Amino acid sequence: MRMKHSLWLVSTAMAFVAQPAFAQAETAGTAETPDNTIVVTGYRASLEQARDVKRNATIIQDSIVASDIAAFPDLNLAEALQRLPGVAINREAGEGRRVSLRGLGPDFTRVQLNGMEVLGNVDSPQDSRGQNSRDRAFDFNIFAAELFNRVDVQKSYSAEQTEGGLAGTVGLYTARPFDYDGTKFVVSAQGGTNTLTEDFQPRLTGLVSRNWGDFGILVSAAYSHRKTREEGVDTYRWRLNEPYDPADGSGGSYGSDISNLTQDEQDAINAGGLRFPRGNRYSVWDSKQDRFGLTASIQWNPADAVHLTLDGLYGQFKADRFETHLASRASFGSTWLGGGTTHAGVTYPNSTINAIEWNDQNEVTYLDVSGGNTASETRIQNTKNTFKQVVFNGDADLTSRLKLTVLGGIERSSYDMPLSDKFYTEAFGDVVSDYRGGTYSLVNSFGWDTGDPANYHAHEIDMSANYQDTAFDNVKGKLDYEVSSGDTLSIGGEWRRFKNSGYSQTADNVLRSSFQDGSVSDDISGYATSYTGFSGQDWVVADYGKALSQLGVSRQAQLSDPQNVFAVEERTAAGFVQYSWDHDLGSIPFRGNIGARYYSTDITSTGIANVGSLSVDGHYDGILPAANFIFELNPDLLLRAAAARNINRPSLGAMAVNGSVSEENGEYSVSVGNPQLRPYKSTDLDLSLEYYFGKVGSMAAAVFYKTLDGFITTRTDNDVPYSATGLPTDLLPGLTADTPVQTFSHPVNLGKTDLYGIELSTQTDFTFLPAPFDRFGTALNFTYVDSNFDYSTIYSGGADTRLEGLSKYNGNATLYYQDTKFDMRVSANYRSGYVYSAAPITSGGGQDQDLSGYAPTIYLDMSAHYKLTDNVQITLDAINLTNQHEKQYSDSTKRLYVNTRSGTTLMGGVRFEF
Repeated sequence: MRMKHSLWLVSTAMAFVAQPAFAQAETAGTAETPDNTIVVTGYRASLEQARDVKRNATIIQDSIVASDIAAFPDLNLAEALQRLPGVAINREAGEGRRVSLRGLGPDFTRVQLNGMEVLGNVDSPQDSRGQNSRDRAFDFNIFAAELFNRVDVQKSYSAEQTEGGLAGTVGLYTARPFDYDGTKFVVSAQGGTNTLTEDFQPRLTGLVSRNWGDFGILVSAAYSHRKTREEGVDTYRWRLNEPYDPADGSGGSYGSDISNLTQDEQDAINAGGLRFPRGNRYSVWDSKQDRFGLTASIQWNPADAVHLTLDGLYGQFKADRFETHLASRASFGSTWLGGGTTHAGVTYPNSTINAIEWNDQNEVTYLDVSGGNTASETRIQNTKNTFKQVVFNGDADLTSRLKLTVLGGIERSSYDMPLSDKFYTEAFGDVVSDYRGGTYSLVNSFGWDTGDPANYHAHEIDMSANYQDTAFDNVKGKLDYEVSSGDTLSIGGEWRRFKNSGYSQTADNVLRSSFQDGSVSDDISGYATSYTGFSGQDWVVADYGKALSQLGVSRQAQLSDPQNVFAVEERTAAGFVQYSWDHDLGSIPFRGNIGARYYSTDITSTGIANVGSLSVDGHYDGILPAANFIFELNPDLLLRAAAARNINRPSLGAMAVNGSVSEENGEYSVSVGNPQLRPYKSTDLDLSLEYYFGKVGSMAAAVFYKTLDGFITTRTDNDVPYSATGLPTDLLPGLTADTPVQTFSHPVNLGKTDLYGIELSTQTDFTFLPAPFDRFGTALNFTYVDSNFDYSTIYSGGADTRLEGLSKYNGNATLYYQDTKFDMRVSANYRSGYVYSAAPITSGGGQDQDLSGYAPTIYLDMSAHYKLTDNVQITLDAINLTNQHEKQYSDSTKRLYVNTRSGTTLMGGVRFEF
């Protein structure tokens, strides 16, 4: 009902703003200035400017350009990027978060901000999406899109570019004063809601820019507040039961009474090999988010041939999260099996299985249980992400033929999660779990009042905190020497320091034994309430602050000393030489560049192992050749070819040396990260044909091929000398370089594969149609990419499947309308299913899954603007109009893992420009 109401609001609002627009329509997307110059405006202007950037680039790239001041085409950077060919995104709470480029996951896309490499991490509240993971993926939801006026996606590589990013580089650019004439003042205010949260979501943006001849200052700011919700069903994967062992009663039904079942059903359960869903969970993830961003830019041209720019950006993203679940939590990995216990003097028997069904894959799809052990989980999280960057850019013509360009910058970012605690309550009752409605369906029917606190008792508290910091320091410069007209020789150098560090604190099973033996009251009536936020089912949640107060628990006293302490520092020196030209090859204009880049990286990884601190060094270097060729076959037809070598640095978690060294009965075991990992390496070949027509029209077809080498896996070596671990011998008494180590687990580089694909794109106005249809236009793109890898070569039990993060098919279709008053566009984005993690997960009964992944999605978004005056504009945006679900699957057989929805977001507002 809420969804129908929202769609009605959108259609009504669009009809309201469109009616006068069609009536007053003039030449599509143009405005006339006092000197009679025709200026293209709106979304069409964004397409035209982006097309010109693409056409003039020496490398293969696509761009997004803001059509006006503080008027980026989308509210979210990642969602804007997904409109480009070859780009796919993943989402968090309905909002774009990370970018995958040409089939490679977010870890393989390098991000630059105002010319300097950066890393900004938020996180996911869901464990299935890698909460607290240490990686090199940039989270684009940390910033408001209005702070930026251009984004480039660079898909081929040149020697002058910083090495890294096998998939490509995303370049973000904030606004600068010389982008605009004179004085500019812009204020935008929006308000909206979401169909699940039904709250008010303000969004404010402001920009002030002033130029005084050769000097200018610009300041912009953006703030938004919103409440998000993801709700749905999930499992903790599925688990094979082990055969029944009469010696200790393990396996089979794990103590559940199965006497009501047929003999064949009992025999099948006792034989093992049935796969039971774990968790059987109803879930809600709520978050209150505050996002603030501030940019400042100073430009000064002290002489005609000298240009100086200082850019600063500050971003803060805060989230207060509330998460709750109603789930099974009995024996055998939180299934409905077993679960009997004695708690506070009361004995609860194991569950009774009344009925069971399974499918051809031996997956249990229906289970009727009496006395099932049920848990309600309340989780509270507070997170804060801070990002700071200052970058200086300058260039000067030293002579008529020699130009110097320099950059210096620093970035500091932090991720703080001081509170991430869970409170569990426990209950026992009848339940039916039914998965027969489809792959991503779960219906639980409870035979007791799940919303009555009297039916529960306190079970345990888990506490944790997590902190991470990132630092980038960067200095680079180059000299461009004009050898002759159209020929330039460039040489340059770069120094970078990157450091990622952090630690965690934990306290698990707090008060569990005290609740169980009755020494602390398990009565929750003083701090528990009924939660009614999940459609069709209520359950009990804890007021966490009140619970700690009544129980007399101090978090500070419970949390451990810092653990999992790590710091990874990379220091890189690089240099390049590149030759560029712009000539005719016969009668064909021919431009391009060819060059090579040398890099040398030193690594220091420090951490605290189980017996103390340690520090390990690493080093790698190499040469990366690159070439880009552009043939202008005719004034409107370009043929591009590119070839290069590139690298991608190892994951941060794999290089962190915090691990363990242990000895038992004279046998030694070592588990540690590996700062001596080599980077991933690739050889890239690209070919692109581009045709340009009209004011905004273009058609392009590109093919690409990559060889990828150096995949990272954790390998266990047996019976090696201690010297092979690379660790100091003072970690345990008696260790020497020759001491035999029975098991040595560490990440290594192993495995290679090929990746190939094709990109097709077109954009055009419908000027060939009669009015008013000639004011319509479209932008379409489609990407096919494929690459298989046999993960069993690096993981025991791994699958032969597509690369992690690779969607075989991606596409975007945008239909737009624009006249002098009104513009509107509707965009649909398709992403086919993909593997999220190819690392198998095993348990005592066997393998839970060989991989996990996401099902295909189609997101439908809309944006519209109506110009009341030259200075005032009304805006309307709708995101995820169809309330697309995010569906995660477990294993190659695609069993239900998570199925959530996040609702439709509607935003309306007004924009003033002077």
